[in-house]
Amino acid sequence: MSERGDMAEPLVHGDEIDEALIEAEASHDEDDRLKPEFLSAVLDAVEDGDDDKARELVSPLHPADIADLLELAPSERRAGLAAALGDLVGAEVLSELNDYVRDDLIGALAPEQVAEFASELDTDDAVAIIEDMEEADQQAVLEAMEPEDRAAIESALAYPEESAGRLMQRDLVAVPEHMTVGQVIDYLRDTGDLTRDFWEIFVVDEGHRPIGTCQLSWILTCPRGIAMADLMKREQTLIPVDMDQEEVALRFQKYALISAAVVDAPGRLVGMITVDDVVHIISQEAGEDILRLSGAGEGDINEPVMESYRGRVRWLLTNLVTALVASTIIGAFEGTIQRMVALATLMPIVAGVGGNAGSQTMAVTVRALATNQITGSNARRTILREIRVALLNGATVALVLGLGVMLVFQNMALGGVIAAAMMTNIVTAGLAGAAVPLAFDRLNLDPAIASSIFVTMITDSMGFLAFLGLATAAGLTG
Repeated sequence: MSERGDMAEPLVHGDEIDEALIEAEASHDEDDRLKPEFLSAVLDAVEDGDDDKARELVSPLHPADIADLLELAPSERRAGLAAALGDLVGAEVLSELNDYVRDDLIGALAPEQVAEFASELDTDDAVAIIEDMEEADQQAVLEAMEPEDRAAIESALAYPEESAGRLMQRDLVAVPEHMTVGQVIDYLRDTGDLTRDFWEIFVVDEGHRPIGTCQLSWILTCPRGIAMADLMKREQTLIPVDMDQEEVALRFQKYALISAAVVDAPGRLVGMITVDDVVHIISQEAGEDILRLSGAGEGDINEPVMESYRGRVRWLLTNLVTALVASTIIGAFEGTIQRMVALATLMPIVAGVGGNAGSQTMAVTVRALATNQITGSNARRTILREIRVALLNGATVALVLGLGVMLVFQNMALGGVIAAAMMTNIVTAGLAGAAVPLAFDRLNLDPAIASSIFVTMITDSMGFLAFLGLATAAGLTG
């Protein structure tokens, strides 16, 4: 850590700052995305063997932008680009990279290099780099690390994936309650190996259990003689070390947290989670739910083709089986369809609108489950609410469609049948769209994984059954 005198010197001087800003602006478009021509210029410099020019172009970029540059480059040219950029592709860049791109680049590095990068990062970022490596490679990297860093990462890897233990960082500031504000300030100034990024200090008892927190602003604005026990805020949100990261994100959102203490089973302070980590988790979890609803697997454009294939084909084959149910229902009414060909024209309307209604309700329900808006106390009320919405939607669509069919086909009975079928299917869709995700959640299964298949099967089957069954009962003929 630099002395205060060193920190007073500007890192970049006048003309250099202006030039860096110009270079940075030239690399991005109005939406803060790297321009295609900038990417081409960097890749051309690497291809021509002019590594100095490539480094000159890239050096003004933020580590996150350098990560974007590597992700935008063709996969076969990433290793060469990273080699040309040299130490510009450091630990911070690796922590910002897409998982698949990072795995490709790390695979080309020696264990000692990976260990060096990991040692420069917070524990949570280091774990993100190491956790997906092959076991043999992972062990080689850990053996190349300093004992203290290795112990911290091995401890984190012992916790379940996507848990608070994997997400937390172990570098934090904790002080006993008997210290005064002045003693804490002196401690922060005199201790050379403190973490650089923290917003609050945790106050602990003799058993290292957190009993309160104190924001840095409070410490800096209070007299030195005040005891931490009198200054700290005793109400705090503690995160169990085995809590799922999605629940962690919900707590940060609910209580507007900047950071939170992570505790083990006996209640001892073992780490902290900060809001910058949670922002990433919120984005990741939201994206996962959307992709699971569509059956798109990981949904990552950098995912290998065969992995994407395996992730999606299972969904499509399952959908094929459920589609056979609707096909069987249509086959059972073959005679009715032959007597009135108009029924074949109108069937997709009933099934399609019902499917869309089911998807709307299902999306609302899955989101509410993901954000803990639905619990055992209001699940029944939620289903009844969605049925009321479906009744209103069904009545509106049925009226419009029934009148339209009546006018086009000059057949009042056909208009009445399709209106009744549409009403039935939309109400069924509302019920299924809410009940299916809730049933999966009650079974401790992710409601986003398979809800859409079953909701689609129910709405298609009910749509065809209601429409063709009512047409048969009404004796409709051409």
